[in-house]
Amino acid sequence: MLATSTLNRVMIVELGLAALVPGALVGAHYGVQIARPLWGHGSDAGGRRTPWILGGVALLAAAVTGAALAVAVMADSFAIGLGLAIVDFILIGFGVGAAGTSLLALIASYTPDARRPATAMLVWLMMILGIAITGLATGRFLDPFSMDRLIAVTAAVALLATAVAVLALAGVEKGTLPAPPAGATRSFETFRAGLADAWHDPEARRFTVFVFVSMIAYSMQDLILEPYAGLVFGMTPGETTTLSGVQNGGVLAGMLLGGLGGTAFHRRFPAVLKHLGVTGCLLSAAALLALAGAASGSHAWPLRANVFALGFANGLFAVAAVASMMALAGAGGPTRTGLRMGLWGAAQGLGFGLGGFLGAAAVDAMRLAGAPGSAAYAGVFLIEAAGFTASAALAVRISMPHRVPEGGERRDAAAPRWNSRRAPA
Repeated sequence: MLATSTLNRVMIVELGLAALVPGALVGAHYGVQIARPLWGHGSDAGGRRTPWILGGVALLAAAVTGAALAVAVMADSFAIGLGLAIVDFILIGFGVGAAGTSLLALIASYTPDARRPATAMLVWLMMILGIAITGLATGRFLDPFSMDRLIAVTAAVALLATAVAVLALAGVEKGTLPAPPAGATRSFETFRAGLADAWHDPEARRFTVFVFVSMIAYSMQDLILEPYAGLVFGMTPGETTTLSGVQNGGVLAGMLLGGLGGTAFHRRFPAVLKHLGVTGCLLSAAALLALAGAASGSHAWPLRANVFALGFANGLFAVAAVASMMALAGAGGPTRTGLRMGLWGAAQGLGFGLGGFLGAAAVDAMRLAGAPGSAAYAGVFLIEAAGFTASAALAVRISMPHRVPEGGERRDAAAPRWNSRRAPA
């Protein structure tokens, strides 16, 4: 949050830099997410995931503090500060990738099938809660603003986050992972073999494409929704900022419904995760079509309700995607969970970063081509809707693994082609 929001604002407002500078730095942080499969493989081969999680958090904390220092240096020497910032944002990406991939693999290893929707909901809720608390606390302590205060507050938040991570993980991981096959090491050859195995699994491959396409669609409106509301509906900066809160409220509602509903109905309807994911994608497409239709500029359009609906659909889709990720990650066996989770984390990071860039670039390109501003924004929303529709079509074709209960084989009533691979306990 500090790296992608607070430092972004300081570079643009306080230092007067072009938005391209922080945009490129944040893009570098997303770009290195392609290394996530390697971090996941390391935690698989190492026998324990906790060291990778804490190591990633420590690297993230140091890099965020370094990034704040680099921004302060920019005020006196832009070239030196930019060089430091590039290194720090790359390290931020590595820290996020190592910690996030290993944490999700740990959660997937310990969570029973029936509890995965609720677990995915809790993970997202805790992430949003952490962002909210950090934003409120740092906003209070950063005023009156100075570069020295920025560095001090960032360092304090980083130190506190590291301490919380250490306490939260104490005693969670009992024992070690099952021993890898004889001769398996952390070598690059072993990593390549594991990655090839995951890619040759049709369900894992389809899910990778699904994550990439859906995250592009998910993030394309990230940088354009507030400008759209200001241009088409004449909203003030304060009003468009509250619109973001309305959307996040919808996300929370969708996650709660998806998490609780998915957990409650998982045993009776094994295909509930697939149905939630498809429903979330289609509802997201419908909400985006409505936003595109509202570009005519009718101030009577219920924009807040439309944005809440978009957030709700996104939340429903997100919970189903994370829970499905946990289930599919375990299908490769406990010594491949981290690598598979890393593969999908890489697809998520690259898709999210690319989507935000493409959304903003598409608006600029259409306006340069002579399209009115409202039509340009509507065009991007239509592209997003098409992306979510394609994601729904991909999700329908993904067969989720399931455990076979003692009473006999359980099949997915909604999908005769549901596979019979067993996820490990």
